[in-house]
Amino acid sequence: MSSARDLKKARSFYADLMATASRSSDPRLRQVFEAVPREAFMPPGPWNILVDHYYVETPDNDPIYLYQNALVALDIAKGINNGEPYLHAAWIGAVSPQPGEQVCHIGAGTGYYTAMLSLLVLPDGHVTAFEIEDSLAQQAQRNLASYTNVSVTSGDATRMPIPSSDLIYVNAGATCPPLSWLRALRPDGRLIFPWRPSETIGLALLIRRVDEGYRAQPLMGSWFIPCVGASSLGDCRRTPDRHEAHLVASVWPTEEREPDETAVAIYRDLWFSSRDLQAAAT
Repeated sequence: MSSARDLKKARSFYADLMATASRSSDPRLRQVFEAVPREAFMPPGPWNILVDHYYVETPDNDPIYLYQNALVALDIAKGINNGEPYLHAAWIGAVSPQPGEQVCHIGAGTGYYTAMLSLLVLPDGHVTAFEIEDSLAQQAQRNLASYTNVSVTSGDATRMPIPSSDLIYVNAGATCPPLSWLRALRPDGRLIFPWRPSETIGLALLIRRVDEGYRAQPLMGSWFIPCVGASSLGDCRRTPDRHEAHLVASVWPTEEREPDETAVAIYRDLWFSSRDLQAAAT
């Protein structure tokens, strides 16, 4: 077992790596990756670490093994893991949670990244976390008990009402986000989610609510387990290829604007356009 000093050094270096991966100049990102102990949100060790579709068990329950860019199994049978730290660092850097903001975390797992989001919105901010797997939601409630600005709900965030939010942070792959998520965004609110418009495309998409509508920005490749309630292709009228998916610049509710020739993906309630909002307004 590593000494407390060695574990502290490992966690500090891990935080350095995450700060770089975030591509953010905000020093608070490094601070939260160092402050939140990953082992406090994991099942008892030894742990199973995912490597190229295979799980490798750590030699023992020394938490120092957790401070690397690795997916750690939460439920192997269901393919549920504690997500890749580099990816989450990049996402958190992209959405830039601010003090006082209201955050909705969908697919919270056992609460590791929920804890970081909660620290970033202090003081006066709040995180509402949803987890559809009841056993994980119960673990998250226990793990987050000391984080007083977090509430955890066991349930389906595609069907349940979600609070008005400055940030909606989604950790499950969606073919199309529910319209209710976009409607919940406050002015300048951000929605980040893993867009899965087909079986072969996984792309992190950042949507921001602005005066003109919903601006969209593809960020990076991103693969998560499917989001229950938002991963069916049944409502899809047009599916993008890989190139088209990276062209998305705006998202429109179909009730507000009919799809036009710029549409790269069309669903029942939303469509994705390659035209930016300024061009669409002319």
